[in-house]
Amino acid sequence: MNEAEMLFSITVPGSTANLGPGFDSVGMALSRYLKLSVFRNDEWQFSAETETVAGIPQGTDNLIYQVAKRTADRYQKELPPAHVKVWSDIPLARGLGSSAAAIVAAIELADELCGLQLSESDKLHLASLEEGHPDNAAASLAGGLVIGLHEEDETHIVRVAEADIDVVAVIPFYEVLTRDARDVLPKELPYRHAVKASAVSNLLVAAIMSNDWALAGKMMRKDMLHQPYRAMLVPELSKVEHAAEMKGAYGTALSGAGPTILVLIEKGKGEELRKQLSEHFPHCEIAALTVPSEGSVIERNPLEQVKSV
Repeated sequence: MNEAEMLFSITVPGSTANLGPGFDSVGMALSRYLKLSVFRNDEWQFSAETETVAGIPQGTDNLIYQVAKRTADRYQKELPPAHVKVWSDIPLARGLGSSAAAIVAAIELADELCGLQLSESDKLHLASLEEGHPDNAAASLAGGLVIGLHEEDETHIVRVAEADIDVVAVIPFYEVLTRDARDVLPKELPYRHAVKASAVSNLLVAAIMSNDWALAGKMMRKDMLHQPYRAMLVPELSKVEHAAEMKGAYGTALSGAGPTILVLIEKGKGEELRKQLSEHFPHCEIAALTVPSEGSVIERNPLEQVKSV
């Protein structure tokens, strides 16, 4: 097999979700990536190209295949086999959207292999059906920052292409599985509590839309929907929040279900904050990230395009 036989590649950014009170609704793309290189093959085969994905299933038990197959079946199309090389620097089960990136990549894979010609709206809805919420998937698909609502028959998003901030991620080396993070949440909220939580979330979105990141950071600290309950699973959260506030950060929040903690700071100050937090949290990976305005990207092999004409 040589590089000329590659059909296409799919590159999808990772993401963060919630930003505090934007629970299951606000998502933001991050500059960690999943890349699939797709080759003709007689059977389905997945091979890992980075340590991050070293343990992925190599056959049809792979999540990417399963989502691609469900997508093809939905449109009554046969999914032709392929050899998929998987490269990723998105850590698994850390709250950086690894599963959402895989789901988006799988839908793009089915779209390309089966010639489905799906619209971005179609892809968004299919990914949100798989995820159960639109935040991570929409950010990985569209890039930038998104605010969304997912319902069984339709998914809506509003996209903010440019987030004028730097992002520093504090990534502990332990995992927090989404199901465990969901288990600590309350089954219901008192009405007055829910009204205030809604107001906080509304103001978070208004601050984001008006590029008032100082106000957005204040709202991130006032989350009443998930962080107060999940803090017990991530002991670093309060410590990072205190250290980042002392360094002038806008705000701090769990990334998705955690354990990664995101710190938002003024554009141009992310690398300096990364160095400072590295001194305080040597047991964690500290990464300075950006918010890519571009989401999933398909690069087709020019030779294959000529053959198909």
